[in-house]
Amino acid sequence: MIEWQPWVITMATTIAWVVIITGLLQIGLYIVQLVYAAISLANRPPVSRSSLLWQRYSDRAPPIAVLAPAFNEVVTIVESVNSLLSLQYPQMEVVVINDGSTDETLERLIDQFALQPVDRYYDLTVRHAPIRGLYASPRIPNLLVIDKENGGKSDALNAGINVARSPLFCSIDADSILESDALLRAVRPFIEKPDEVIAVGGTIRLANGSDIHAGRVTRVRLPRNFLALVQIVEYLRAFLMARLALSRMQALTVISGAFGLFRRRLVLEVGGYSHGTVGEDMELVIKLHRHMREQEKPYRIEFIPEPVCWTEAPGDLTILGRQRARWQRGSLETFVKHKDMLFNPRYGRIGFLGFGQILVVDVLGPVIEVAGYILVPLLWSVGLLSIEYLLAYLAITFTFGIFVSVATLILEEVELRRFPKPTDLIVLTVVAIVENFGYRQLSNFWRLRGLWQFLRKQQGWGQMTRRGFQRA
Repeated sequence: MIEWQPWVITMATTIAWVVIITGLLQIGLYIVQLVYAAISLANRPPVSRSSLLWQRYSDRAPPIAVLAPAFNEVVTIVESVNSLLSLQYPQMEVVVINDGSTDETLERLIDQFALQPVDRYYDLTVRHAPIRGLYASPRIPNLLVIDKENGGKSDALNAGINVARSPLFCSIDADSILESDALLRAVRPFIEKPDEVIAVGGTIRLANGSDIHAGRVTRVRLPRNFLALVQIVEYLRAFLMARLALSRMQALTVISGAFGLFRRRLVLEVGGYSHGTVGEDMELVIKLHRHMREQEKPYRIEFIPEPVCWTEAPGDLTILGRQRARWQRGSLETFVKHKDMLFNPRYGRIGFLGFGQILVVDVLGPVIEVAGYILVPLLWSVGLLSIEYLLAYLAITFTFGIFVSVATLILEEVELRRFPKPTDLIVLTVVAIVENFGYRQLSNFWRLRGLWQFLRKQQGWGQMTRRGFQRA
């Protein structure tokens, strides 16, 4: 047996403790979030039917502009716009922003909806690429199409915010599907607390495998693709556990760019969506927190689970890896840009809880977890660590990871019950267990790639090819 120098053993032990303590911090955060999420779900108001929601809120619901950026969406754009126009909401305008598409997206919209050029006054409060024209239809008065030069999603949304006239706007992805009553459900906090609520996020669920007809999810079904299945579990953890808990703590740091409701006036005050970042959705929420804290005004940014937006998950490793690297890069860009908020008493719980979570989970987490995958087993194999350290590491890596995922599925079944068949939950439980043995490790390597891209100041989204909504 090799006789190691004391300093070598001390270094190996220190590495093991750093990995174990960081893992325990993450698990501690997740357990606290589970408790808060369970309390929030248990205390939420009864879920009303759409007809009751209409009776209750239609007279008080503020107008909403639904902003849908579109770039080269010629195949799906007509169905997407028809789906948005059929949303159940009393005062709504649908604003489609053609972000310099190089296909026939604009021409398809003009032909299908009989659009004509119109003049409409708007302020250039937030900056964006030049607008080439505005189009409206005499027979569909609540549809407006903006044609502009290409500038990216943030730029397109800024154009939509400038042109829109409603006090609230909803940002969505043009290829996502909102449930028909999603706006009625999402606007509830704005109606109940109009002087405090400035932004609301809803749930993003994956439509892979489900039946889609006329821009609506008509039957929820699980996909057959393992990557899509494991992402369903991830999305449940992210929305049903993390965001619901952080919302209750009033420390929510991100509202998904695929579905969020914002008070337009305040978004204009903070300069709209930022350019030069791939995490524009997270960065906008942080800017709103900073603005309201520095103004010393009471406010609330909330997440509610009932309003649902359906989207498509990547079905192959290459596309999924690019997406996760981009998400990681966006989190790091926002964290570094606003790093002075970390543990700063001026920013209250968002500085301590919100940024504390980003530090532990997004900044330190991937680096230390990947180091643990490599170093802890290696150090044990050469005799530098005792079996107790290895067992503690394995318990954190696998046992607690499985517990958090399965507990989230239990919350889903007890409180929301969105999966129609009991066998669906059995399948997802098996996936929640299996994902810890390979997929979780791969996901952290993708996040490490995102860190490397961030350090190299790499920009751009990368190619994110979608297959279209289908059983996969």
